[in-house]
Amino acid sequence: MGELLALLSALCFGVTHFVNGVVSRRHDGLTVALHAQLGGTALGLSLALFMGGGSATLADYGWGALSGVGTGVGVAFLYRAMSTGAMSVVVPVSDVGAVALPVLVGVCVLGERPALPAWVGIAAVLPALWLVSQSSPEPGDERQGAVSAGVPSALVASLGFGVQFLAMAQVGTDSGLWPVVLSRVVSVAVIAAVLGSYGAGWELTGRPWAATVAAGALGTLAIVLYLEATRQQLMAVATVLSALYPAIPVVLALVLLRERLNRRQAAGLVFAALAIGFIALR
Repeated sequence: MGELLALLSALCFGVTHFVNGVVSRRHDGLTVALHAQLGGTALGLSLALFMGGGSATLADYGWGALSGVGTGVGVAFLYRAMSTGAMSVVVPVSDVGAVALPVLVGVCVLGERPALPAWVGIAAVLPALWLVSQSSPEPGDERQGAVSAGVPSALVASLGFGVQFLAMAQVGTDSGLWPVVLSRVVSVAVIAAVLGSYGAGWELTGRPWAATVAAGALGTLAIVLYLEATRQQLMAVATVLSALYPAIPVVLALVLLRERLNRRQAAGLVFAALAIGFIALR
């Protein structure tokens, strides 16, 4: 059951990022991120009130708040990246580091010892990031291997999502959903701070607003499913399965948005898939 919950989490994450990525094409990505998290906060609060129960400790709330910081950074910079770069490139970039970071923390801080396949996967992360970030030079442009638009922001998002997964997995099994609610509230505060620092607009109305809020609520459902998956499965397995979400927006971007990859980027996506797969075998 834990594996199924993690895969459902990945599906929800994928749809969330695709919808908000499309909205970010016409509206500032930071503004989209803010309204998405507001929608997610509303759903989280509703679920917590409806389900009740739980006995969260101060530590649980601390982990929830830290997860919210990661979520805020991850969502803000991912949607900023998708407003300038190809979705089929920036989403995988934001994911590979999110998978590798929990593994590295497990090894260096928690004393975990991955098996050989996991080390192979970790080694594949760097070439995957380098290849998938390479843009095709324009006709007459002598530059080779220019970094694709949005990749720097996607790398920042990658660290944020890594913190999100790591911290949320530490929340106790009897804590209920209030740490998730705190996580959403903190993420809104972080995004608002980033948005203010960049001087982006605050307003989003009409159908884009409705789509963004609905997608943000789906993102909260994704983190709730992930949290439950970590309670029924090893954190490493739940994290890697939930981190398969880029397959959804990448496929949808290639099919519906008619995005195209160059050979280096296609090879990078293969390396990314191999990295995630090998890490899952740790």
